[in-house]
Amino acid sequence: MKQNFNYFAIRNALYPQAGIGISANTFLLCLHIAAVFGGPKSRLTDLPITHLALTHILMLLTMGLLVSTDVWEAQDIPHNFKCKVLIFLNKVMRGLSISTTCVLSVLQAVTISPSGSWLANFKFKSTNTIVWLFLFLWVLTMSISSNLILCTVASPNKTQPGLLFLTNHCSFLLMSYRHRYLFVALMAFRDLLFLGLMVLSSAYMIFLLHRHKQRTMSLHSSRFSPRSSPEQRATHTILLLISCFEILYCVDSIISLFRGMMCTNDPILVCLQMLVANGYGTISPLVLISADTQTIKVMQTKWRNKVQLLIKFM
Repeated sequence: MKQNFNYFAIRNALYPQAGIGISANTFLLCLHIAAVFGGPKSRLTDLPITHLALTHILMLLTMGLLVSTDVWEAQDIPHNFKCKVLIFLNKVMRGLSISTTCVLSVLQAVTISPSGSWLANFKFKSTNTIVWLFLFLWVLTMSISSNLILCTVASPNKTQPGLLFLTNHCSFLLMSYRHRYLFVALMAFRDLLFLGLMVLSSAYMIFLLHRHKQRTMSLHSSRFSPRSSPEQRATHTILLLISCFEILYCVDSIISLFRGMMCTNDPILVCLQMLVANGYGTISPLVLISADTQTIKVMQTKWRNKVQLLIKFM
């Protein structure tokens, strides 16, 4: 009885997580779309942040649909099809979440790099390169997750060997060891590659910030504290974002490792892992919105001017 209560308590916590995350990401998405098309000169990080917000909206939406009971009561669409589409989209969005965060980290490191450094050669003059990069990441992530289309099935009414619990309504059909380890190795390689790039870019940004602080301290007296530049504030935000991601990714990996070592298919652990895995999608927009006060003030001023102009003509 207590185990069932714990399971439903963790599962029910997914609903407010999805609601808060979707609302915050929608606001972030609208804010940066407005900044790109109607605001001041757009930054190179605006497009990755917009893509990250859209990715997290889809990730949290599919997660909410997976644990919802209303979706599975409708009989117009086969449960097998629902499981395949929702699980596939959720895993693709999670893969795009880590890759987009990596792109955001590397772009910020390139942006603040000195003009004489070798990284300055990679500064993009337009967003076309970033668009093509995201198209490549979509194709790559969908290819790596393609096995889920074949192996995800609707959960049968009775316990059946060879199935792994995903949700109350969906299960994972075990493949042969050869195919299973192939896709696991591809996913692990992708994640480790992007995590490695994030760590390297973070270390480089911390080094640049430390060097800039030392130079500032030598130029100014200790009584005078100069205000940080917008680039420095943006860098601190990206570093905080990466820290949140890496902490949640480590917790997710620990739960996965524990499940693998104990050979357990406990629904409580599955829901707990789902809660942790989707936590970054809820936290990241709150971090980005709280730090991007400059864009919010600019957009508020522009909308206030438009409202005042509209009132004059009325």
